[in-house]
Amino acid sequence: MKAKSILVGMAVSFGLFAFVPNENAPSEATHIESVAHVEKVKVSLKESTVNWKGTKVVGGGHEGTISLKSADLSMDHGKIAGGSFVIDMTSINCTDLQGEYKGKLEGHLKADDFFAVEKYPEAKFVIKKVVDGKVTGDLTIRDKTNSISFPAYVKKVGKGYEASAKITFDRSKFDVKYGSDSFFDLAQDKVISNDIVLDVVLKSQK
Repeated sequence: MKAKSILVGMAVSFGLFAFVPNENAPSEATHIESVAHVEKVKVSLKESTVNWKGTKVVGGGHEGTISLKSADLSMDHGKIAGGSFVIDMTSINCTDLQGEYKGKLEGHLKADDFFAVEKYPEAKFVIKKVVDGKVTGDLTIRDKTNSISFPAYVKKVGKGYEASAKITFDRSKFDVKYGSDSFFDLAQDKVISNDIVLDVVLKSQK
C-alpha cells in the first residue's frame, strides 16, 4: 500500500508539473502579435500609374503609359513586405507621337515581334523578397518568367501609402526580339536597346 501511495503521489505531481505554464515559452498570442503588424493594402488602379520608356542605342526612343489590371501590397511598419501587380498589355499607349505615327508604333509594339498582346494580354510581377528596400521578384512577359531586382520607395500619404519604383528589365530575356542585337546582326543606328524602363507608382485606396 505504501508503494502504491508513492506511485499515485508521483503521478499527481507529474500531472501538476505538466500543466504549469513555462514563462519562457512563446505563447500562441505572442505568435499572433508578431505577424499582426503586416498590413494588406488595397491599391487604387485609378490613382496608380505605369509609364514605360524604350530607347535606341544611337539616339532616339519613345515613351508612354500602360494600365494596371490589378495590384496589391503588404506593408510591415511602413515598409513593403510583399505584393504583386498585373499589367494590361493591350493598353500600350505612346505619348510622344500623334496621329498616324502613334498608331503605327502602338500597333507594332502589340504585334508578334514585340509583345504579342493578342496571345499574351497580361504581364505580371510578384514580389518574392524585400531586403533593405531592395525588391526582388518574378516578372512574367510572354509566358517567360525571370527574376529582377530594384530599389523601391514608400511614403505615407494621409492614411495611406504611395510606393514607387523604377524597374529596368531586359526584353531579350522574354523573347521580345525586334531590333535586338542579341538576336540579329544590325547596324548600330538600327539597334533598339534591350532595356525597357517602367516607372511604377502604386497608391493605396483612400
